[in-house]
Amino acid sequence: MAREKIKIKKIDNKTSRQVTFSKRRRGLLKKAQELTVLCDADVALIIFSATGKLFEFASPSMQEMLGKYKHHSNNNLQDDVNEPCLDLQLVEDDEVRLPKEISEKDREMRQLQGHDLQGLTIDELENLESLLHGGLSRVLQTKDEKFGNEISYLQEKGAKLMEENKLLKQQMMMISNGKQLQTMPVEVDDLMNTHEEAGQSSESVTTNMYSCNSGPPTEDDGSDTSLKLGLPFN
Repeated sequence: MAREKIKIKKIDNKTSRQVTFSKRRRGLLKKAQELTVLCDADVALIIFSATGKLFEFASPSMQEMLGKYKHHSNNNLQDDVNEPCLDLQLVEDDEVRLPKEISEKDREMRQLQGHDLQGLTIDELENLESLLHGGLSRVLQTKDEKFGNEISYLQEKGAKLMEENKLLKQQMMMISNGKQLQTMPVEVDDLMNTHEEAGQSSESVTTNMYSCNSGPPTEDDGSDTSLKLGLPFN
């Protein structure tokens, strides 16, 4: 049967707490001793009970272990003090290194622009030429892509404008046809018959038609015939 796992929390009962302390203390001291023997480790263990009673174990001795601990603590403190100095040294190194890198990059930029080429070897010149050719090809490719995109955009815009123009023409024709239907001219014969029934002469009808049409029709030069409305004279 498996043992019930004890929940780790403070034991409220004082007697049970003291019994548990005694058992666990003996087990802890035994484990420390076993660790020293099995692993050849230097172990120091200090325990104070709830009543202030001291229990300790040390191998090889508590005084020697405390001396080692103090020496180790002082070394760690010294390392902590030296760390800012190391950071300061790194900053100083960066201050020396960065101007050199900036100067080198500036020189490379001037060489790409065609300056300061006298001190370069043939291999360095060939490398520079290769860099320039590669950069030029990328520039031309990017420029062609930009031109292509611009042309495509303008073509699409032109097609949309032509379509809009076509729609506007169709709308204008529809509006014009609608006005013509509303202002159809009256037939001449119907107009004459109407006035004759009303007792008007053909001359008055002709006069009225001239006045409606802003004057008589113009006769062409050299023409022997003309259109006359009304009855012939005897």
